[in-house]
Amino acid sequence: MIERLLAPTLEAEPAWEVAQLFSAQGHWPEEKYLGLTTNRLVEFSHGDVEVLPMPSEQHQDIVFFLAGLLAAFVRNHRLGKVTIAPLPVQLWPGKFREPDIQFMRAENAARRRMTHWIGADLVIEVVSPDDPRRDLEIKRREYAQAGIPEYWIVDPTTTRITVLTLEGASVNEFRYAVHGEFGVGEQATSLLLPGFSADVEAVFAAAT
Repeated sequence: MIERLLAPTLEAEPAWEVAQLFSAQGHWPEEKYLGLTTNRLVEFSHGDVEVLPMPSEQHQDIVFFLAGLLAAFVRNHRLGKVTIAPLPVQLWPGKFREPDIQFMRAENAARRRMTHWIGADLVIEVVSPDDPRRDLEIKRREYAQAGIPEYWIVDPTTTRITVLTLEGASVNEFRYAVHGEFGVGEQATSLLLPGFSADVEAVFAAAT
């Protein structure tokens, strides 16, 4: 008993050897990033990888509800393809994001790859509580720069859905204008997909 009390406490060492199997930050090639096999959301920016926090049950409930709604509309009208994360979307060479939901028009099917999409026609993000600025500001700027025509921001904190549509004639001029900010009791509508709407109250009620 005394020997056990006096024995030194051994702390677990990180598996440094495993980490050394991968490239250092700033030096990841795109092909190695796209070759990752994981159920985690991992985004890529010019040689750096970022592992995002695991989404909450509330987050996933909202994503599944909206994705089902959008997929049914797109399928019924034969408009294209809807998917959910994890699936990388290349915004430009060296930059990949993983939107919660993405839609690609049928006429742009050639931009869909087995491992990733090249751009998208509509993306939806449910704001993550760990870093709201990522969805509200950073991705808003990046998705506009990538020329994605429509971006929905779904914010559980404010129970509002903001629908943004692209303006500008070239990459240097692209920016988002607010098509609508929709709250409980309203229908969030799409400019890109006339006829598609989502009841805001039902969206957030899906997370109860």
